[in-house]
Amino acid sequence: MHNLPYPVTDIHVHIQPWQQLHPSAQAVMSFGRPDYESLSAMMNDPAAVLARMDEDGIDRIGMINYVAPKLMGFTDDVNTWCAHISKSDPRRLLAFGGLDPRDPAVISNPAAAVDRLVGLGIRALKIHPPHQELRANAYRKGAAEEHLPALEGIYGRLQEVKMPLMIHTGTSVFPGARSRYGDPMDCDDIGIDFPGLKIILAHCGRPMWAQGAIFIIRRFPDAYIDLSSIPPKRLLHYIPMLEKLANKCLWGTDWPGPGAPTMDHNVMEFLKLDLSEKACKLILHDNAASLFPDP
Repeated sequence: MHNLPYPVTDIHVHIQPWQQLHPSAQAVMSFGRPDYESLSAMMNDPAAVLARMDEDGIDRIGMINYVAPKLMGFTDDVNTWCAHISKSDPRRLLAFGGLDPRDPAVISNPAAAVDRLVGLGIRALKIHPPHQELRANAYRKGAAEEHLPALEGIYGRLQEVKMPLMIHTGTSVFPGARSRYGDPMDCDDIGIDFPGLKIILAHCGRPMWAQGAIFIIRRFPDAYIDLSSIPPKRLLHYIPMLEKLANKCLWGTDWPGPGAPTMDHNVMEFLKLDLSEKACKLILHDNAASLFPDP
């Protein structure tokens, strides 16, 4: 386990209700994981989650959840589920929730839908374009095949209540995922239209759109990337300017994804990179502490 003088936040961990997953999604999630059944049980046991965090030397995690009933099986119930898990320790367990811009209730009052998440204790909203089969900028007429005006109301209300928005950027291997919707350049519109909205581009557009994600975070003051699902040894390949961009990067592992045997393993690999102590502290702690202050 690492021995850092400051606590580490892993902003991208998949603590989700795996019991909702479609069989095809379960097959992808369980591939190469002999511990899948024990992990699945852990998902519903916050004490076990906290114990695993302690074992790996992780102070706080972002519990990534979103709504994608057609492709993944995750329904709006992920919000109450995640909020319930986080109540065991709201400081350490940061609840990420989701909304479906095609849901009639969300369409009729997007602001109220966001406010409901705030009331539950959700700390950030996750949009997953490849899994929700939408473009992140589909609120703009002509920007996408399907116009989803509810997204404008969602983003606007998030900006008002100062709730960060995480957007999946990059590819996905899940059956049916529309990876072309993972292009981070769609987020350019969001940065222009919602200048006060804090945006996190998950995975930095991995693997072929990293430069697009970097452009976005350099252009907009409130845009960040998380480093999850990129092997730590390859981070400087995808992000050669990582030292200079350290104030715009959040640490994440995508655990228990296949690239992260443990949360701690990836932290240890990250610390081997040629980065200053200041940059490491920004990425592993400071930026997340600023975006997600203790409740």
